[in-house]
Amino acid sequence: MESMEIDSEKVHERKQSDYNYLQDERFEIQKEMYRGQQYSQIYFARLHLMRTLLYSLAPTWKPHLPVCKVLGLEEGKECIIVGTLFKHMKLKPCVLDEYSKERSVTPLVKPHNFMHPDDNLILEDESGRVKLGGSALSPAIYVTGVVVALHGKETSAGEFFVEDVLEAGLPPQIERPIDLQEDKYVLLLSGLCIGSKSANPLQFQLLVDHITGHLGDEEEQGLAAQIVHVVIAGNSVEFPRKLINGQNLASKDQSTLYEPIKELDIMLNQIAAGVSVDIMPGLNDPANFALPQQPLNRCLFPGSAPYNTFRSCTNPHSFDVDNIRFLGTSGQNIDDLDKYSEAESKLDFVERTLRWRHLAPTAPNTLGCYPFTDRDPFLIETCPHVYFVGNQDKYDNRLVKGSEGQLVRLICIPKFCDTGIAVAVNLKNLECHTLSFSTQIS
Repeated sequence: MESMEIDSEKVHERKQSDYNYLQDERFEIQKEMYRGQQYSQIYFARLHLMRTLLYSLAPTWKPHLPVCKVLGLEEGKECIIVGTLFKHMKLKPCVLDEYSKERSVTPLVKPHNFMHPDDNLILEDESGRVKLGGSALSPAIYVTGVVVALHGKETSAGEFFVEDVLEAGLPPQIERPIDLQEDKYVLLLSGLCIGSKSANPLQFQLLVDHITGHLGDEEEQGLAAQIVHVVIAGNSVEFPRKLINGQNLASKDQSTLYEPIKELDIMLNQIAAGVSVDIMPGLNDPANFALPQQPLNRCLFPGSAPYNTFRSCTNPHSFDVDNIRFLGTSGQNIDDLDKYSEAESKLDFVERTLRWRHLAPTAPNTLGCYPFTDRDPFLIETCPHVYFVGNQDKYDNRLVKGSEGQLVRLICIPKFCDTGIAVAVNLKNLECHTLSFSTQIS
């Protein structure tokens, strides 16, 4: 019998990286206790911190102009005022309207956006508020909650005519390591929506098999070995709406309700066995509604939780991989901006939050958040190298450069259940590309 030669397959060893997620501590609600406090305190904390920053920038921006409070304005005198913007919106939904005895005669508006040509901006600080005029400040771009410095003067009509605007700009950035010589990737995905009608189990298994190196030829497996970290940015499961009605569930319905979580745990178990993985809560996940969303309870993942590579994280989520700083959300902050302002693309919203130095400026006005008393955790104090937003309609990315040499890769992660797309970010050069797991047969 002739001896058979067996080609020894090349074994790919997964590349290693240093991981740190201590930045998430500011998003964790631990010692805070709700005692009936109102949301005014988070606005005061935001204004205090941002005003200190803008005051320091004002002398180089307009060195010849004095800085005034709203109540200190004088008619015709040019000055700089710093405060929080409030956007008066004609079509903004009001919960009291539901109880109004008179039917509203407001014209119908597209459900995804509440902009109106008559919208106007007001600036307020502790001393008072003033209506803003002029074309330098567009109501279509700004939203309630943004802190800015304005150059202008008060008119005879009592308005403040804006001539120029100063935003906080990109915050300082930690230096990007220059000794990264090899390709290492962080894989970003969102919107798995396990349990929904659009979810495709084959697509999920192709994704898992690629990450774990069980898919493709030797070259494909070599690329999979370069994935050092996986982030799932929200909306991992979706429950049948008919079962979530506030009524007690029968044992059969309880089993049906738990099925999506069980499938997600099986998937995470396979991934965590080979590479570190972070899972963030999203709008549809079993977590608190208000931002910052707290980590999904580990008891939901009996198969994955024992792995030290599995981490249930907050939303927003900030972490370092090989000293490359990532910051991201599951998309609620950008989706809310899309309702109350306008932009050519979702990336414009993402860039605005970075230049405003605030992850969720519309919180707590139109976006639910915890009523913090002495801090605003959504302020961006350190500029990330990668800023991602999950659960968007399509993939998009942009490289943003700051005035002090900051470089930030902005990424919109599409919903995986609709597109089958995950995004791979190269730590060496911040370049990114998509991985598409299509199961359609043409």
